[in-house]
Amino acid sequence: MRGGFDMIARRITATAPLITVLVTAPKLITARVLAKTALKARLVACANLIPRIESHYWWQGKIESSAEVLIIFKTTQSKLKVLEKLIIAKHPYDTPEFVVLPITAGNKRYLDWVSASVNPKR
Repeated sequence: MRGGFDMIARRITATAPLITVLVTAPKLITARVLAKTALKARLVACANLIPRIESHYWWQGKIESSAEVLIIFKTTQSKLKVLEKLIIAKHPYDTPEFVVLPITAGNKRYLDWVSASVNPKR
């Protein structure tokens, strides 16, 4: 059975180095601003906002908890540094979450769309 999965994965493997970036924000309005700013700058193809997550974490020697919004960005490796600079500059947290995960496979048409969206032909 594993051989069948390997064949499918090869057919839908990303042709460009694509990534998913996770960022949390304190409020939906903040998440929307970050998402729209990144989209307008063509740094991301898509930003999914997941409101009402509950985060628990260490901060300044204490365990804290808060309600947050998770932003899931889809982009290319080539846009990563500029996206990180934008998030750090515009984010209200001192130390915002910015976690990068590789996209190793997916629907080819979707992956091609991600690449084309952040690298439009002029």
